[in-house]
Amino acid sequence: MRSLHLSYQHLARTDGSARFGFGPNLHALASLSGPIEARLAAELPSQATFEVYVRPLSNVPATEAKALASIVKSALSPSLILSRNPRTLVQLVVQALSPSRGSGMVAAMINAATLAFLNAGSVPMNGIICAVAVGRRVGGELAVDPSEEEEDATGCFAFFVTRKLGHPGTTASCVHTSWKEQGVGSSGSDDLVRATELARGAALVIADEMRESVCKMGVVPAFVSEGKE
Repeated sequence: MRSLHLSYQHLARTDGSARFGFGPNLHALASLSGPIEARLAAELPSQATFEVYVRPLSNVPATEAKALASIVKSALSPSLILSRNPRTLVQLVVQALSPSRGSGMVAAMINAATLAFLNAGSVPMNGIICAVAVGRRVGGELAVDPSEEEEDATGCFAFFVTRKLGHPGTTASCVHTSWKEQGVGSSGSDDLVRATELARGAALVIADEMRESVCKMGVVPAFVSEGKE
């Protein structure tokens, strides 16, 4: 992977905000508000309402932004315990800070969103979501976090990462992938399996970076110190 960039932005009027980037030119910013009062029509009796908005670099939301928001929401949902705050609203806003529109940007958005939740600490979590893009270069070689110029096929992989006391090691379960077989050199499900394992290893590296960054804030995140089941 390119070098990882993690920072906490302290944006005004938000409960948590963070920036995540792959290398110098692929960055996303996320901010979280909540739990806050929900509109009556949006209230859910058994859990908090979770809304996600994606702002592209042009700051003019379109159909693509709504599709990205749906992906980010779906990927993050397994890590959130929304039942603790029923009838409230948890609102996430993700902003692209780079012109890229590929799988790498989707991964950066998901990782920035995870950091914003960790920074806020206001929504209980039972793990974290870490994402990375995997691409297939012309010729069939798979690469983690490829540049858009060298991709023949690509996909974003998101993993639900947990680490509990009393359990050996860290687990990473795939909760989202956008991998599509296309182009010359496709080998069907074999490429998907290899791409998933490459992404899993990279996601664990990202999880370690997130863990270190949060501990530097003076907080031990829940996914580090959950009790025994």
